[in-house]
Amino acid sequence: MWVFRFLFTETARLLRSEEGRRLLGLALRYGNRPRNQAVDVTFGRYQFRVPDALSFIWQFREIFVDEFYRFYTTQATPIIFDCGANIGTSVAFFRQTYPNARIVAFEADEHISDILQNNLKQSQISNVEIITKAVWTDDKGIWFGSDQADSASIFSETDRKLVPSVRLRDQLLRETRIDMLKMDIEGAETDVLLDCRDALAHVQNMFVEFHAYLDHPQTLADVVKVLEESGFRYYINTSQYRHAPLVNHRYKGNDSMDLQLNIFAYRN
Repeated sequence: MWVFRFLFTETARLLRSEEGRRLLGLALRYGNRPRNQAVDVTFGRYQFRVPDALSFIWQFREIFVDEFYRFYTTQATPIIFDCGANIGTSVAFFRQTYPNARIVAFEADEHISDILQNNLKQSQISNVEIITKAVWTDDKGIWFGSDQADSASIFSETDRKLVPSVRLRDQLLRETRIDMLKMDIEGAETDVLLDCRDALAHVQNMFVEFHAYLDHPQTLADVVKVLEESGFRYYINTSQYRHAPLVNHRYKGNDSMDLQLNIFAYRN
């Protein structure tokens, strides 16, 4: 009975908002598409080419329905750094929600960056600075593997290649204020944040998607320490769930990670 009650409650919640209804429409229209097969998707006034329909639907829910990236600001022209912009769903949200923002979007994967740029052009989203480089701890390049549409990583062993990088710390220090720093960089977040620990004083809000890859140390404590030392309050949740986690050490359907968290950091 509780399953039906949950489904009814969740569906009712989604039906109450325009974006929730749009999510249900996207799920019905594209949810059964084969994985990792490119498809053209229309949502609202946007037209996107997406490499994987299911990944996009999940992105849409987090970004437009649950509003993971919404932040409070009194700035007329907020500064937004989008690290790991992927195909541009987050950029579309930022431009829609903060129309006068200056947006700098970083995307390491050259192929995905091409899709990002085409999506923005097709959807008439303008005035976005796109940097096709990985955010990292130096500008000497980094070895980067490409798995699926949204899981390319420094830990991936598939199609590894050296990609250009940019030291995020240097980019942050060029600004007098960062209103939002979004970081979804698939495992590089701990190294990058440790390198930026003395460059976060003027950052007002952060979103960090934390990843722990199998056969690599778990570094959540390092990330939390950087946030605390920089004066942030934080909230942590996860979209992943494991039944009997002391027995099941991996997520079902994910052979590379054993922990993924959403970390929201802000100043009072």
